[in-house]
Amino acid sequence: MQRLTGMLVIVGLIVALALAAAPAGVSEAKDAFPSIFNLPNGWRPEGIAIGRGTSFYAGSLANGAIYRGDLRTGEGGILAPGVTGRAIAGLYVDDRSNNLFAAGTQSGQAFVFDARTGATLATYQLAVTFPSFINDVVVTRDAAYFTDSFQAMLYRVPLGPKGALPDQSAVQRIPLSGDFVQVPGPFVFNSNGIEASSNGKSLLIVNSTRGELYRVDPQTGFATLVNLGGGSLSAGDGLRLQGRTLYVVRNQLNQIAVVKLAPDFASGAIVDTITDPNFDVPTTIGLFGSSLYAVNARFGTPPTPDTTYTVVRVSRLP
Repeated sequence: MQRLTGMLVIVGLIVALALAAAPAGVSEAKDAFPSIFNLPNGWRPEGIAIGRGTSFYAGSLANGAIYRGDLRTGEGGILAPGVTGRAIAGLYVDDRSNNLFAAGTQSGQAFVFDARTGATLATYQLAVTFPSFINDVVVTRDAAYFTDSFQAMLYRVPLGPKGALPDQSAVQRIPLSGDFVQVPGPFVFNSNGIEASSNGKSLLIVNSTRGELYRVDPQTGFATLVNLGGGSLSAGDGLRLQGRTLYVVRNQLNQIAVVKLAPDFASGAIVDTITDPNFDVPTTIGLFGSSLYAVNARFGTPPTPDTTYTVVRVSRLP
């Protein structure tokens, strides 16, 4: 009996040592964030934004509702209920105020929600001529900037200390000029995704139809074509910038282009392409750690109340 007990102790020690020596990935696998998770059926997402902690937000083209979920579990619920006739595309969370900015598509409007409670804090009328399609938004220390896919226009909502919101009279409408080319047509998508340099002195805007990337002066709207050495960003949609690496969603191609930019953003090169079998017309992306989160808009699938929609996690690293 004593000999058997001693053998069991030895075996137990061997197992314990083996577990301790196992690669970190083995034990961490159980804690890995999900690679794909569901949004509510019929949601019709277009924009996604990462908030505080592991929270994420997805807007609805169906009724302008806001969904909040957790990247760690993939679970969540409706934060702000829908409103008949409202639609929401691009999203961005201002970390200072925890305000969620939303692009209001063909209404020509922008909305600001409390990212914690879902309360509507402000509604801004950006466009004064139509057709208009307020498509995407980025927030800097000084302002929130919105693109209009149907007009060569940039909209600026200046922000006060700690991201304080202004009233409607503060909205600025800045025509895009310089190298920017607007493809004519009442419903041709031009300006789409937008990003900003870390100091807020330069904006990056992609033209979906022309496949071009522009560096834009946020004060004047003067656009300089970014030389990509002949590379195209056709079907370019949402953008995310990490240092000098720009991630560009190419929606209908089911791809995310990886662009390395020069320090002045005047030139760059497409150095990689991220794909995933779960992509189904992704439109925008959020960035969290070493991962990108792409929301599937499924524009090729007829939307119904039962149509399923997902968010897909991919690595942003080679």
